[in-house]
Amino acid sequence: MKRVLALLLLASVLSAARPADAAALPYQDPSLPTADRVSDLLARMTLDDKLGQMTQAERAAVTASDITQYRIGSVLSGGGSAPAQNSPAGWADMYDTFQRGALATPLQIPMIYGIDAVHGNNNVLGATLFPHNIGLGATRDPDLVQRIGRATAEEVIGSGQDWTFAPCVCVARNDRWGRTYESFGENPSLASEMSTVVTGLQNGTPKVLATAKHYVGDGGTTNGTDQGDTQVTEAELRAVHLPPFRAAIQRGVGSVMISFSSWNGQKLHGHRYLVTDLLKGELGFTGFTVSDWAGIDQIDGQRGFTQAEVATAVNAGLDMIMLPTNWRLFLTYLKAAVNAGQIPMSRIDDANRRILTKKFEYGLFEQPLADRSYASTVGSAAHRALAREAVRKSQVLLKNSGNLLPLARTGKIFVAGKSADDVGNQSGGWTLSWQGASGNTVPGTTILQGIRNAIGSQATVTYARDGSGIDSSYRAAIAVVGETPYAEGAGDRTGSMSLDSTDLATIDRLRAAGVPTIVVLVSGRPLDIASQVGNWNAVLASWLPGSEGAGVADVLFGDYAPTGKLPMTWMQSVSQQPINDGDGKAPLYPYGHGLTYTTTDPEPEPQGSCRVTYTTNDWNNGFTASVSVTNTGTAPVNPWSTQWTFTAGQRVTQAWSARVTQNGTVVTATGETWNPSLAPGATATFGFNGSHAGSNPRPASFTLNGSTCATA
Repeated sequence: MKRVLALLLLASVLSAARPADAAALPYQDPSLPTADRVSDLLARMTLDDKLGQMTQAERAAVTASDITQYRIGSVLSGGGSAPAQNSPAGWADMYDTFQRGALATPLQIPMIYGIDAVHGNNNVLGATLFPHNIGLGATRDPDLVQRIGRATAEEVIGSGQDWTFAPCVCVARNDRWGRTYESFGENPSLASEMSTVVTGLQNGTPKVLATAKHYVGDGGTTNGTDQGDTQVTEAELRAVHLPPFRAAIQRGVGSVMISFSSWNGQKLHGHRYLVTDLLKGELGFTGFTVSDWAGIDQIDGQRGFTQAEVATAVNAGLDMIMLPTNWRLFLTYLKAAVNAGQIPMSRIDDANRRILTKKFEYGLFEQPLADRSYASTVGSAAHRALAREAVRKSQVLLKNSGNLLPLARTGKIFVAGKSADDVGNQSGGWTLSWQGASGNTVPGTTILQGIRNAIGSQATVTYARDGSGIDSSYRAAIAVVGETPYAEGAGDRTGSMSLDSTDLATIDRLRAAGVPTIVVLVSGRPLDIASQVGNWNAVLASWLPGSEGAGVADVLFGDYAPTGKLPMTWMQSVSQQPINDGDGKAPLYPYGHGLTYTTTDPEPEPQGSCRVTYTTNDWNNGFTASVSVTNTGTAPVNPWSTQWTFTAGQRVTQAWSARVTQNGTVVTATGETWNPSLAPGATATFGFNGSHAGSNPRPASFTLNGSTCATA
C-alpha cells in the first residue's frame, strides 16, 4: 500500500510539473490570454491562497511543507544564503524542492525565487562576476550593459532561480553611502541610459524577472546611509531620482523594490502617494512591488512590526512583503487586517493580479521546475570574456604624467598593494556573501595574474604585497590599493574616505625607490586622494572590476586605450560631500573626466557658454527624452531658455521639471518657478515624453538664450 501511495504522489507531482497540453481548467491553458488566466485563477483562490502569494520567506526559514501549508508565493536567498552544495546543480535541486511544495497546493500555483544577482549571479560559486554598476556607468555603453543583463539571465536560470533583485537604478548623490557602487552614477540621464540591463534580463530566451530598486530617492539621503532621509522637494525628487525608474518601467521592468529610506520624514514602505499614486498611477507601472528586507518593520520607527504597519504597507501599494523570518506573524496580521476591514479585498486582489500576471508571463505554470539546460553558461568562457570587456571599458584614467602609461612589456615591473592579488577585494560586496570578503573567495583572475599574463616572458614581474624589496632597477611600479569589501550599513561613511595607512605606506615604499609609480584604485566610490595624488605619476580608477582582473591589465599595457568617464564627481576632500556636477563646488576631477592615451591633459571644456546632454529611450512610436543644460559661462543666466528643432516630425506630449512647448518643429524649454536661473557651472535637468513616426534622430544643435551650446 505504501508503494502504491508513493507512486500516486509521484504521478501527481509529475502531472503538475508538465505543460498543460489538455488543461482541465482555463488558468492552466497557455493558449488563453494572460489576463483571462489570471481572472480565472483569482476566482478559484481562497483568502489564504491570496495572502500566501503576497508573502516572501527566506530559504533558511521555510520548508517545502511550509510552502504547501501556507500557500507561500515566493522564496528568496539573502546575501550569502546558499544551499550546502553551492553549485548550479545544488541551487537547482534546492529550487525544485521548494517548487514541489508549491505544486502540492490545491491550485498548484508555482512559487517564484528571488536572489540579489547584482553583478552577475554573485551568490553562486563559480558564476561570472561583472563590474559593479559604478564601473558600468563609467563605460557609457548601454549596449554592453544590455549584453551583461542577457548573460546574467542565462546564469540565473542555469542555477534554478527566476527573479533577480536588480538593477539598482538609484542616483547616488552622496558618496558616503555604502551602496554607492550599486548606482550607475550621480546623473539621472546616465542611470536612465543604463536601464538597458532590464531589457537584457527580461527580453529573450531565457529571461528572468528584473527589479528596479530602490524606489525612490536612494542615494540622496542627507546622512549618506541606507536608511536615511531624502530631504528634497518633490520637483527635485522628480528631476533627479525618478527618471531612471521611468526608463525602467518603459522597458517593462516586472517588479519594483521599495526603499528603506524616507522622503521628508515619511518611510517609503508606507508612502501611498509615491507607491500607488505616482509609481502605479502616473508612471503606469503594471508589475508588482516588493518590500526590502523586513522593511515594514521600520514604518513606525519601532523594532518589529505590528498589524497596523502591515495594513499601512499593503494599503500604500506594496504587493509582496519580504518577511525573511517572521512570515508566519505577517500572515497572521495580514489576515486579521483583512477580516477587520483594515485592508479592502480589492487591494488584495490587485496585488495578486500583479504577482500572478508575472508568473504566467514568465512561464512558471508551464515549466515550474528548474531549467538545467543553461547550467553550462555559469562562469562560461564567453561570459568571462564579456566581463573582461566590461572591465577594460570601465577603467578611468585620472592622471598620466609624462605619458607613463601605457607600459611597455620590457624590463622589470614591480607590483604591490593589498588588492593586487585579491579577487575578493576586486569583487567587492555582494560576492558569495552580503558584505563580501577579502581573499581567494571566488574563481577568477586577479589584477596581478592579469599583469603577468599580459607580459608573458617578455619582462619580469616582482610582487610584494607591502612593496618591500623594490629598488631603483625597476622601470615602473604598480600599486593596487583601495577599499576592502562592504555593502550597505558597514559601507556607510561618516568620516574618512581616504586610503588606509597600509596603502599609503606601500605607495611610499615604491616612491622612495625613485621608481615611476602607477596607482590603481580598487574602490566602490571616489576616494579622498587630493593630498597624495600630486606625488603619483599615474592614477587609474578601476572601481570594483569583479572576477576578471585581466581587463585592468588590458589597459595598463595598451592593448586597449582607456575610454571610461567618471560617473561621479571626484571630491577634493570628504568635507565636500555631497558633491555633484553643477553644484558650484570645485572638484578634484569633474563628472565625465577621463583621459586616454592620445592626451595627458583633461579634456577641454566645450566651447561656448553652455553644454547640453540629450538622451532618449525609444519604443514603438514613442520615446522619453532626458535633457541636461549646463551654464559653462561666467555669468548667471536668468531666466534660462533652451531651444532646438525636430527634423522627423517628433511631437512633445508631456514634460516634467521644465516648461516645454512646441511650435511647429521648434521646441522651447524654460525653467520652472523653482529653477528659473542657471548660475555659472549649474545644470538643469528635465525630461519629456514624445511621439515619432518611425525615426527619432537627435536634434542637430541646441541654444541657451540664443547662444549655441556644445553637445556632450
